Amino acid sequence: MGGTIPKKANQLIQKGLQIPIRSFLTYLRVEKGRSENTLLAYGRDLAQFAAFAAERGKGLEGIDRGDILDYLKSLYGRGLDSRSVARHLVTLRNFFRFALREGMIPADPAEHLQSPKIRSQLPSFLSIEEVDRLMAQPDPKTPHGLRDKAMLELLYATGMRVSEMLSLKLDDIRFEMGYLRCIGKGNKERLVPVGRQALGAVERYLREGRAKLLKRKTSPYVFVNQMGGRLGRVGFWKILAAYGRKAKLRVRLSPHKLRHSFATHLLERGADLRSVQLMLGHSDIATTQIYTHVVQDRLKQVYKAHHPRA
Repeated sequence: MGGTIPKKANQLIQKGLQIPIRSFLTYLRVEKGRSENTLLAYGRDLAQFAAFAAERGKGLEGIDRGDILDYLKSLYGRGLDSRSVARHLVTLRNFFRFALREGMIPADPAEHLQSPKIRSQLPSFLSIEEVDRLMAQPDPKTPHGLRDKAMLELLYATGMRVSEMLSLKLDDIRFEMGYLRCIGKGNKERLVPVGRQALGAVERYLREGRAKLLKRKTSPYVFVNQMGGRLGRVGFWKILAAYGRKAKLRVRLSPHKLRHSFATHLLERGADLRSVQLMLGHSDIATTQIYTHVVQDRLKQVYKAHHPRA
């Protein structure tokens, strides 16, 4: 990730809390090993709070519990939902906990603040028919189509996060053994099995499409853009959204929809929860358990639709 805080995060930080926020982001990068995307998200949240504090003429030591409560109310006033407000509160808790530990403040103003109640939402996913329809969209006669087909197949076959897939390097994939090495959140490494169909799509892309995209350039990354550089998250989101529209899916497509579909389809076919947890890279099995609710809900729908006395 490099030795500095992402430039975008630095640009977002207001001057009033600039030094403590930068110290906090450095701590997250150096000691916690957080990714650039995580640092940017924390920087964005803290920049908004710093602007709020600046309007009140408050420095770090002057911020109290009332200020934080008023800030959270202002987020609701801007139309944010409970989940987003809860995320902002988590950011502030971590920041003030760090500031207290480092002796920057005498007391933690965010301590004991309760998170807003979040209505539990089950993740939506694609049906197997919709997955098949999506996979049929890329044109295998073009380098871009070969690359896109390989990416879609790989995401659905492994349940990887999009950032993990785009960070894959050529030597991370073990074709002969049927697995890949994935670096997930917190730089944690895991091995993920890959099916023959996805491996075949990746092999064909590497054999017939990647060199044409590279245009005599070199790159350690598996998936590259038309300029020969590493394909970015925004670029992939646009590609995926276009294929979702083309396939006329009933839900708005996102990388996490494929991740949800991967987990749900595995559990529907008898995979155990612990195995799915390991493949998804969840540190806590409670995170994975939400998919069991999806499967149970689906079974209830099937029962009601088909049982004569349902």
